[in-house]
Order: sequence, then structure tokens, then C-alpha cells
Amino acid sequence: MRYAIYFTPPNDDALTEFASAWLGRDAFAGSAVAQPRSTRLTPQELAFHTAPARRYGFHATIKAPFRLADHATPDELGAGLEAFGAHRMPFTVKLALRQMGGFFALVPDVRSPALDQLAGDVITAFASFGAPLSDAEIERRNPESLSPSELRNLHQWGYPYVFDEFRFHMTLTGRVAADDALRVRAAIEEHFGDLLHRDVEIGSLALFTEDSPGEPFHVLSCYPFQSMPERKTA
Repeated sequence: MRYAIYFTPPNDDALTEFASAWLGRDAFAGSAVAQPRSTRLTPQELAFHTAPARRYGFHATIKAPFRLADHATPDELGAGLEAFGAHRMPFTVKLALRQMGGFFALVPDVRSPALDQLAGDVITAFASFGAPLSDAEIERRNPESLSPSELRNLHQWGYPYVFDEFRFHMTLTGRVAADDALRVRAAIEEHFGDLLHRDVEIGSLALFTEDSPGEPFHVLSCYPFQSMPERKTA
């Protein structure tokens, strides 16, 4: 079993509902969802383009999938996330649809220091919960293609894209060829509509699990941010 610390909006949030339909899978229920009819893509094309993202569910990676260290337990991991959320304050970001590395994703319209700080704090706070990467896990990251800083991150933190290399993104497709990019973008815009242009509250973290290798990830539990702004007194 592997665990992952992700951000995803609440189960009943409209963005979650539309994203689950787009991907064809609800990570909260752990079940398939009928994909929408599109005037831009055939059902087969939509299923093909969303397949790489479907297994992981709608999310943004904060701490990438990891096996628990021998000394750690699932209960301790959950308790740590609950305590972490108790001292965080919700904030909002405006997301935009972008193509990065060939795949389409929702990313911050402008770089968010609050998101970067959250991700960095999670990496340091929960580093001890992850088991060391095996040689096979390192090889799956194609270390020869990583920059020196990304390679250091992989060995030290278990994932290349942390701290200065972190880029918040909520993946909607696999890699899309240039010839198909305009149609896929139009299909995403058609499906999500105004949801692509609203602020999103970052007010919780979710613990996802992969019950066995290759199985779909699903939400195990969510941990809301509960800290409130301090009141100023005269």
C-alpha cells in the first residue's frame, strides 16, 4: 500500500464533481463515473486522453505517493495530518487552464507563495513517514533526465519536484500531441465552463491511498485547515 498527500476540493464542490466526470472516476467514492458527451472529442478520444490522470483522481500533488516507513503507522500519519491542519489557515488561489509538459492541468494564474509554503511545510513535516525509495522506484523517475537539483530532491525527499522545483497543478489529461491540443482544450473549456475562472479555496489536505500496486488511488480521509486569523486589538 502507498499513501499520498494531495489537495482536492471537497467531495460536494462543483469543481470536484465536474472534474470527476471529466476524468471518468470519482476518487472519493472510488468508482467510475460516466464521462460527458463532447462536441469536440469522441467518447474514445476522451477516454484515451484522460486515462493517465484517471487512476490518480482529481488532485494536486503535495507529497507524492510513498510507502510508510517501518516505524510509522497509518493512524500516526492521520493524526499528524489532523494536527498539521489545525494550525493552517485557508486561502484562495485563482486557477487557469494551461498545457505544461504536454498535458493539460489547472495551475495558479500567478505563482502563489502561500501554495509554495504549504507544499514545502508538508514535505518537511512528513518526511519521516516515508520509507526510503527502492532502486526500482528511483529508476521509474528516469533519474538520467533530471536536473542536478531534481536528482538531489529525489534522493533526499523521495520526489524531484519539491521546494524550488514545486509546481502546483491539477492534471486533466495525459500528454496531448500538438495536432490534438486545440480540440482537447476546447473540450475542457466546454465541459468546465465558468468553473475554470473562479477562485478555489485551499482549505484542506486529503490522504489518498493505493491499496496495491497499479490500483486506482482513492481518498481515505480529509483534514480541514482550522486556524483562524488573529484578531487585532487596540
